[in-house]
Amino acid sequence: MPTPSELPDGAAIDAIRRFNRFYTRKIGVLEQHLLESPFTLTEARVLFELAQRDDLTARDIGTKLGLDPGYLSRIVHAFTEKNLITRKPVPSDRRQFRLSLTAKGRLAFGRLNQESQSDVANMLSALPADDGQRLVEAMTTIERLLDDEAPRPAPVLRAHRPGDMGWIIQQHGALYAREYGWDISFEALCAEIAAQFLKTFDPARERCWIAEIDGRQVGSVFLVKHTGDIAKIRLLLINPAGRGIGLGKTLVDECIAFARACGYRKITLWTQSILLAARGIYQRAGFVRVATEPHHSFGQDLTGETWELEL
Repeated sequence: MPTPSELPDGAAIDAIRRFNRFYTRKIGVLEQHLLESPFTLTEARVLFELAQRDDLTARDIGTKLGLDPGYLSRIVHAFTEKNLITRKPVPSDRRQFRLSLTAKGRLAFGRLNQESQSDVANMLSALPADDGQRLVEAMTTIERLLDDEAPRPAPVLRAHRPGDMGWIIQQHGALYAREYGWDISFEALCAEIAAQFLKTFDPARERCWIAEIDGRQVGSVFLVKHTGDIAKIRLLLINPAGRGIGLGKTLVDECIAFARACGYRKITLWTQSILLAARGIYQRAGFVRVATEPHHSFGQDLTGETWELEL
């Protein structure tokens, strides 16, 4: 159990409770029947589960939806009386019954599902496209954070596009200030690197990758031309939302594969001794440290390291 100092503050709790009140009102949960149908929200959820599979028992549905067995039993009895479902005993356990929608039940679900689809479509159509996308992303994030069983979406790598450089600069400045105490001069250096990349970008020999999860940027890296046959890795970043899934390795592997395809002879990079996670990625990828140099930069005493990989 968290200690009092670890509990969320009152403002965060109030914000979540306020959202709960707003959204239940928005989707009509407080009304007696859902979408002007003869079904309550819980009854509609039971219909939905039965429409997805025809081999469920009441126990299966109760576990999935977190329903009281007695309450669910009354719903099943009412559905049976209305000829919406059939019940067949489970051979291995005569106390349990397989529940299936009848033709009438499927028709009722189809109407309800269509109304729900239309209701959500109307809500989205009232928003600008960008706001609609933000809404979907925010809902997906809520589901992923609160559902322990929700699978974590796989990261997607893509090339940079307009606006990404601002995100890269901001993330580097904020993350390194928070985690290492580096000052604003580091953010300025990142801005210079990003600006130079855009000014001289050679798509045949250089690349910037952006990593996304659920459409949200969580990482980035550059591979740029250092000299004629030597490439350089720059600005490798994985923010907290992208950590723990091997994304840093994936980005570095992309750099190596692209450098080989371009005919580079070697990849070089400059990092700092305190960046242990990044150093581990480089070392496991085959990079070798070839030089170290103490320096005072970004408001800190640091040890810079040059690493190289022969291709």
